[in-house]
Amino acid sequence: MVIACLGWGSLIWNPVDLPVSSEWKNDGPFLPIEFARESADGRMTLVLVDKQKTVQSLWTYLQVSSIEEAKSALAEREGISDKYIEYSVGYWDSASNSMHGKCSDVIQSWAMEKGLDGVVWTNLKYGFKSARKKKKKKKKKKKKKKKTERQKSMSEKHLFKLVLNTGALLKLS
Repeated sequence: MVIACLGWGSLIWNPVDLPVSSEWKNDGPFLPIEFARESADGRMTLVLVDKQKTVQSLWTYLQVSSIEEAKSALAEREGISDKYIEYSVGYWDSASNSMHGKCSDVIQSWAMEKGLDGVVWTNLKYGFKSARKKKKKKKKKKKKKKKTERQKSMSEKHLFKLVLNTGALLKLS
């Protein structure tokens, strides 16, 4: 099977243990990607959103033998637990003609044009931690409101790398 992974943000320059088998290519599908999620460590991250404005995504081949293996590999890299893979990892699989996730119809069309058998992508919800965890916040009022200097530094470095390394994403369609 020929399976690809779509990418944006830190996945491009820091794939960690994701089994990529090629360089990142800059002719991925045009998708609505924005800085619209606060990660667990306080960084602003790129995610798919409900907008009409799109940017071109990047993609690479994965060295995996099934769509399930690809989904698990991406989930591990993104720190997504097994119980959330079905929600937080998008996919299209030609063998089962199944798909899930934001923009799956656009991604399916693009993948078929490329002759791929499957595609995976990060399908995390957009929003800020405070908004996503409002109920928990009410229960725990002693939550720190200030970022540590380390978190600020990490956020600044992360943003700098995004600007430098995702040129294809910064070109508006």
